[in-house]
Amino acid sequence: MDTAPHHEEHLKSSDAIRDIVIGMSDGLTVPFALAAGLSGAVDSTHIIVIAGIAEIAAGSIAMGLGGYLAGKTEQDHYNSEVRREYYEVENLRNNELEETKEFFANIGLSEDLQNRATEEISKDKKQWVDFMMKYELGLEKPDPKRATKSALNIGLSYVVGGLVPLSPYFFVELPEDGLKISAAVTLLCLFVFGFFKSKMTGVNAWSGALRVMLIGAVAAAAAFGVAKLFEG
Repeated sequence: MDTAPHHEEHLKSSDAIRDIVIGMSDGLTVPFALAAGLSGAVDSTHIIVIAGIAEIAAGSIAMGLGGYLAGKTEQDHYNSEVRREYYEVENLRNNELEETKEFFANIGLSEDLQNRATEEISKDKKQWVDFMMKYELGLEKPDPKRATKSALNIGLSYVVGGLVPLSPYFFVELPEDGLKISAAVTLLCLFVFGFFKSKMTGVNAWSGALRVMLIGAVAAAAAFGVAKLFEG
């Protein structure tokens, strides 16, 4: 008989990590494509830097606002469902008792235990509502500061990611030189980012890294090609 300790590996993620992934992913890709496109259309790195900074500012605000609204929507939805559950336990008590008993039946409790557990949990209205929110609706109470935290995490991650492809243009005079350095640095960062992102989500790290890097490369190449086409 195998008595060795059993260790289970599960994905340990959080809302903060998810926000950083969202912000960093777009931050690396969008400004990279913009800088690449401008490199094919203008002959001044100064213009690229100004446009890039403007895009990073606008993008971080837009992404942060999106995260804030998503967090507020989650909070509002939870509060709405809580109010509905309180109404139901107060005005539709018999229906809620049957739903609670049905839950205990579905997890294999005997008839007697179903009745006793239902009777016990329905004594405390708040406990009963919390129970129904979690096990009937599958909703966890969100962090009341979640919207603000999400906005900051996504927005700042976008800024950090966006500065990676833009930074080489601060130190060179020709856009083509800036693009070469930016492409090398950004694609490397996309590969590393994709690797760790894939590791966290449980998919093949190498294929995930290549996929993320190729998406960034295709976006930048397309922007550069379109700029050259219109320039011609």
